[in-house]
Amino acid sequence: MKHVHSGKVRDLYETDEGLLLMVASDRISAFDHVLEPEIPDKGAILTQLSLWWFDQLSDIVPHHLAGAAPDARSMVCKPLTMVPVECVARGYLAGSGLADYRRDGAVSGVRLPQGLQDGSRLPEPIFTPSTKAPIGEHDEPISFDQVVAEVGQETAEELRRITLAVYTRGAEIAHERGIILADTKIELGWDSNGVLTLGDEALTPDSSRFWPLDQWEPGHAQPSFDKQYVRDWLTSPESGWDKSSGEAPPRLPDEVVERTRQRYVEAYERLTGHSFTG
Repeated sequence: MKHVHSGKVRDLYETDEGLLLMVASDRISAFDHVLEPEIPDKGAILTQLSLWWFDQLSDIVPHHLAGAAPDARSMVCKPLTMVPVECVARGYLAGSGLADYRRDGAVSGVRLPQGLQDGSRLPEPIFTPSTKAPIGEHDEPISFDQVVAEVGQETAEELRRITLAVYTRGAEIAHERGIILADTKIELGWDSNGVLTLGDEALTPDSSRFWPLDQWEPGHAQPSFDKQYVRDWLTSPESGWDKSSGEAPPRLPDEVVERTRQRYVEAYERLTGHSFTG
């Protein structure tokens, strides 16, 4: 098969039939850096969880799956013309959204009430799109008006509708399983018939923030089932790394690798109700 593209986590190949084989590696990224070493089984967890979510979301938005995959970390997909914006929905305040709120009182141009804290639940979920930056560069928040300027009013409204619908469905299902879906990022593209279609992955620990419901307490960073654990270690005194230095992050210790894997496995098992066997 012809190699088409490699991202931070996924590798794309073109099949003889003109489809795409999307392979999720065990690579992990944070702060726009691909880290070492890899997280064992991460690619298979992301793929299998995405497949499960595609089924849960199929009445909201069609997905890009097009056939049986050769292994647990791969998906055979229809090629899409990807939308040139990142589609993000937030129901809680955290991460870059929290930083923007503290600076501007708004996230991606959406004004929010005063007095919100780290981990606060928002009055309602909001659409907070961002740019799609190349590897090594930062995604930057953009307003809905900027999305309109990029793709047109009708498409922008449809991107917002789909993104918020996916978040709402995901949050409801996660809540039933004792998990808060704080935010999520999805990838949308047009298929050969011009239909907006869900691509890449869906509601995984790489693209979402998952918090244990019974430990939620606004006012500080929340425990999580996602790669926030890696981000927290990188920004801790223990790592010795300054993310503003321009230098590559240090190698992840074995303990951080294993605990990250455990969090990914727990997210998969709690959400799907299935055991992960590797």
